[in-house]
Amino acid sequence: MNKLFADLLASSSGSKNNQGPRIQKRRGVEIKSAREVQIMRKSSHIVATVLSEINKIVEPGMTTGGLDEYAERRIREMGAVPSFKGYHGFPASICASINNEVVHGIPDLKRVIKAGDLLKVDTGAFFDGYHGDSCITICVGDVSEEASKLSRVANEALMAGLSQIRANNTLLDIAGAIEDHVTKNNFSVVEDYTGHGVGRNLHEEPSVFNFRTNDLPNIRLREGMTLAVEPILNAGSKGCRTLQDQWTVVTKDGSLSAQWEHTILVTKKGFEILTDRS
Repeated sequence: MNKLFADLLASSSGSKNNQGPRIQKRRGVEIKSAREVQIMRKSSHIVATVLSEINKIVEPGMTTGGLDEYAERRIREMGAVPSFKGYHGFPASICASINNEVVHGIPDLKRVIKAGDLLKVDTGAFFDGYHGDSCITICVGDVSEEASKLSRVANEALMAGLSQIRANNTLLDIAGAIEDHVTKNNFSVVEDYTGHGVGRNLHEEPSVFNFRTNDLPNIRLREGMTLAVEPILNAGSKGCRTLQDQWTVVTKDGSLSAQWEHTILVTKKGFEILTDRS
């Protein structure tokens, strides 16, 4: 488990405020009731709606700060609170990571999006006590063949992982399917950051890894679990480093990075994508 994810699971008292929800006390892997799932469908639908809208409006010349303002306004208009804003001090409602930026890019009104950029937009919404969380990668204008393939393979890897989700399968079933698809296409899986449980807290147990490992518990999936599955791929090596802003993570070798994420519900025979944008 990476240090950031461990920090995000640290205990804290919980309440809803204008800066975003606070972390509630850890309770291990939680099985959601039918009532809780219905609320998470609503919070996740808000996230899916915002990301769909951003995907449609992004064009060269816009700023990542402008997208952040749009996302916060839309999340609040739909009756939710941005999950990310104020979370462990994060200053925005979306993470906007461009090209070699892997995760946690801070939006800025001076950061102009350019044609050819590979833009990752990650956001969450907190509605009636529960979170939804999702990320998309946007190819802005005409991008390189490598960028286009990287985004496509990352999305395919996500779906390969989801195809393994059903009650009584394990986290390693998800991880193996993701890793195999990524390596088959000659890209690297980022190992420093994992998916996670999601619900009353934005980050809950378990860690949902994207690669085979003996260092994390191979938990068996149970009906009613809600997970954020999010493979992150680099075009070059898997190595990453954090910039001086203490948030933005970039590839060590300067190569491109792509990420796709869905919040899903484990069902008896499969899964339901709660952040489905279709």
